[in-house]
Amino acid sequence: MAFTRATGKHRRPSRLTRTTANVAGVAALTTTGVIGGLAAPALAADEAPAPQHTGLTQAISVGDSLAQSIDAQAAAQQQAADDAAAAKKAEEAAKKKAEEAKRKAEAEAKAKAKKEREAKERAAREAERKRLNSYVSPITGSSISTGYQTGGAMWSSGSHTGVDFHAASGTSVHAVGSGTVVEAGWGGAYGNNVVIKMNDGTYTQYGHMSSLGVTVGQAVTPGQQIGLSGSTGNSSGPHLHFEARTGEDYGTDIDPVSYLRSHGVNV
Repeated sequence: MAFTRATGKHRRPSRLTRTTANVAGVAALTTTGVIGGLAAPALAADEAPAPQHTGLTQAISVGDSLAQSIDAQAAAQQQAADDAAAAKKAEEAAKKKAEEAKRKAEAEAKAKAKKEREAKERAAREAERKRLNSYVSPITGSSISTGYQTGGAMWSSGSHTGVDFHAASGTSVHAVGSGTVVEAGWGGAYGNNVVIKMNDGTYTQYGHMSSLGVTVGQAVTPGQQIGLSGSTGNSSGPHLHFEARTGEDYGTDIDPVSYLRSHGVNV
């Protein structure tokens, strides 16, 4: 039995038929130029994919914000590091400056102290030099009872070869200046006596003492106690016999008052 395909007007055209029709239509439109104005938008509409929400824009936005935040944190950390380094450098510079100032102050103080010490030492040396070169009275606060070259039978030369100072027995007797003891002991008519060679080359003698406090060869300074006054030897009572000489031997005497006054002693 044979079948005949239905071709009624309500039957849907076959795929091949639709394709042929579409091709024919496009060709016609192209020929007439209508496709230039109508087909392109239609085709564009057919070909352009519909927009889809993939989340990519949001991810990019979040990524940019995170990167900016990281950059900001890195910049802040770098700034903090730079600030800390600058602060440390400033602190080290201040410390170094303070140490230099301290060293300078210590050096200046040391130099000042040295200068003051040297000045004091110079002053002390000068004072000592003056003291050693100074002269004093052999009996402090005393006066002369018998003058130089006073005549009388008491002296073998016929006159007094020195001066006598008032002095009770036991009064301190002082070296009138700096020198070296060349005699200390019994001196005949002088009793217990001391002879000193002075630093200027002259000699001084101290007689009739009750006791002696120095020995031969001993260096003495102005005002140093060399013994105690008395009345030993050829003496009429306690006193100190003082002589000044140009030499060590008897007979080289000079005026002891003029001698002492020439050295600044007021007697």
